[in-house]
Amino acid sequence: MNTRRNTLRLSLGLALSATAAAAALLAAPAIAVAQGADAWPSRPIKLIVPYAAGGFADTRARKIADKIGQSLGQPIVIDNRGGAGGVTGTDAIAKATDGHTFGFGSPGPLVTNPMLMKKLPYNAARDLQPIILIEEAPLILTTAPNQPFKTVAELVAAAKAKPGTLTYGSSGVGGAHHLSGELLSFQTRTDMVHVPYKGGALAATDLMGGHLAFMFEMGYAALPAIQGDKVKALAVSSKQRLKVLPSVPTLDEAGIKGFESYNWLGMIAPASTPPAVIERLNKAVNEALKDAEVRAMIENTGGMVMGGTPQAYGKFIEAERAKWGPVIKNANITLD
Repeated sequence: MNTRRNTLRLSLGLALSATAAAAALLAAPAIAVAQGADAWPSRPIKLIVPYAAGGFADTRARKIADKIGQSLGQPIVIDNRGGAGGVTGTDAIAKATDGHTFGFGSPGPLVTNPMLMKKLPYNAARDLQPIILIEEAPLILTTAPNQPFKTVAELVAAAKAKPGTLTYGSSGVGGAHHLSGELLSFQTRTDMVHVPYKGGALAATDLMGGHLAFMFEMGYAALPAIQGDKVKALAVSSKQRLKVLPSVPTLDEAGIKGFESYNWLGMIAPASTPPAVIERLNKAVNEALKDAEVRAMIENTGGMVMGGTPQAYGKFIEAERAKWGPVIKNANITLD
């Protein structure tokens, strides 16, 4: 009898031990993830900017990197990987596996290039995930002072009166300058001629010389010429007027209802990045965007400070894809 009782006690003890061991094994991954998130970052963070040093994205990245490095307790190393319209650097972000490499995302690599190019080395929707939308940079519709049209309505009327004669310049095929012009043509049902240049500065020079009818320009590039009366700002592409150009109407106010176009910047991560790390980065960047120096850098050049959640940035990207697809298809634009 005692032998049987002892055997039952032994069996029960073994069963309880096995159950406890199984529970511990099941809990281990969750504990490890939590501990890993608490320990992150354990070394310097690499922030890939898919464009050359000194440009629009790079200047933003360096200013913000200083702030988030202080918040996270690790230095942020900027890695400029320009090439192929942002594709080279974005591919490096998508393929990073060290848990400490992230990058900047913009319309070309995340939204329009997959529509303009038959083959990309990454799938933007599958291989990357959003962290935060940092800035929306509206474009300014500009023209030379000697052009006959002084308003958007007059420009559109001129385009309708002589289809295929009004020219607009851009920094190249498929960029924000170009696509903003195509969106204007698409929404007004006019036929205007795109003239691509090897860089926005060359196009701006011809605009000032009266060789182009108009151009969509970034604020940081256009503001000095506007303030110097070398070009005239007809409208801005944002939903609201810009603080730096309060007297210039939006395109919506000028009669092109619902018109919005931005060259935006956000932070993105490889798809394998744990949610806890995404959350920490999102929080750090949101805090950085409250900094007076960061806000001044963005707003003084015509940009708008954004911020928000990863989910909001993801929805924003999806809306951009839905918006630009029909415009690109209608104009039959390709980079191949």
